Amino acid sequence: MDTEIAYNQALDYLYSYVDYSLKKSSELAKAHFELGRMRALMAYLGNPQDTYPIIHVAGTKGKGSTSALMASVLTAAGYKTGLYTSPHLQDYAERIQIDGQPIPHAGLVELVEEIKPAVAKIPELTTFEITTALGFLYFARQKVDAAVIEVGLGGRLDATNVVTPRVSVITSLSYDHMAVLGNTLTLIAGEKAGIIKPGIPVVSSPQWDEGLVVLEKISAERNAQLTLVGRDVTFEAVGHSLNGQSFSIVNRRLKIANPVILRIPLLGRHQLTNAATAYTALQASGLRVTEQDIRKGFAEVRWPCRFEIVRREPPVVLDSAHNLDSFEKLAQTLDDYFPSKPVILIFGASEDKDVKGMLNALKSHLRRVIGTKAIHPRALEPELIVETASQLGIPAETAAHVDEALSRALELAATDGNLVLSAGSMFVTAEVKTAWEKRIAKKK
Repeated sequence: MDTEIAYNQALDYLYSYVDYSLKKSSELAKAHFELGRMRALMAYLGNPQDTYPIIHVAGTKGKGSTSALMASVLTAAGYKTGLYTSPHLQDYAERIQIDGQPIPHAGLVELVEEIKPAVAKIPELTTFEITTALGFLYFARQKVDAAVIEVGLGGRLDATNVVTPRVSVITSLSYDHMAVLGNTLTLIAGEKAGIIKPGIPVVSSPQWDEGLVVLEKISAERNAQLTLVGRDVTFEAVGHSLNGQSFSIVNRRLKIANPVILRIPLLGRHQLTNAATAYTALQASGLRVTEQDIRKGFAEVRWPCRFEIVRREPPVVLDSAHNLDSFEKLAQTLDDYFPSKPVILIFGASEDKDVKGMLNALKSHLRRVIGTKAIHPRALEPELIVETASQLGIPAETAAHVDEALSRALELAATDGNLVLSAGSMFVTAEVKTAWEKRIAKKK
């Protein structure tokens, strides 16, 4: 059979199970999350997740970037490195990578066929649980030296939480998926802190006091030493340009007085926090990593659609911000890199998001909003986005399809040089990226 046909059939099989990422918030709130199914599945497969060192990463924002930074460093250090993240941007195989390369389609097909008998023995498995098992199994089969595993949703009952990591990492906590995780930072932090294991070190990004209290309490209860970035490890911005940014970092807990200067290509002050968290977690992991490895890995990291500038003039920027906290960070990043550029925003969002809050956070930058929707069952109708923008006094219009929204935004930018920005939904931005790449390919 043709590999691509077989690959699409494998994806059809995975999506034939319950995929909570495609469920509306009302259905998500009723979801039955528990680890028994996942433990049973991994036992059938021989617990491959126990055969290599793991760094486990939870958090509301920044966990993907932090994971990518750590994986890049481990690869630079000579480790054969697995990276498991979600969701994907353009291809499902992106979720399971080794040294930056997604699992080959043929490889995914083979593993799906192999695990079908085990899956059939366990009722009520979900798409994410099966995919997580595929990732763990692939890394074991390929004999990775280490893996960075990103939590899908929450932490405590997430399918990835069957691992025993070298270090547990918790990135920035804010309000998201509240129907499942709770509507206070205390509740959200409690779910994220569920990845903390007895006696295993914890590294946390800077947190609001309400969330930090929970992390400190649970770490103490589990005798897990907590290192807090911003307190035990401090960092400062040194400089930035459209090519990247540099910062200094000092690990006060290790009593290292001289700051280390590091550089990353990822833009935005929040990425410095992610990089400092990655740096600290790598040191806490016990894995052999030198300062030179960190420099190289940080400098070479690639993490698309995180304030990714795909054209400089007029600027076109792809971003994955999709809650209020990340939109406030996005506003700051626009101030830092394009302070005088009005923005044409291609905006889509899931139905449960704070659309008014997100648009209001960018209001001073916005010349126009183009409301659109991705091919996703939770996508908000563009008309509702335009209605919200109009209530805020922001000019807005709809585009039924994402490629149409991109065409319209580029048309407007061509006349006045405004910045085209995609944000609000990773799914919309992924479709914008695909449409942009098709445009570039046609010009070649």
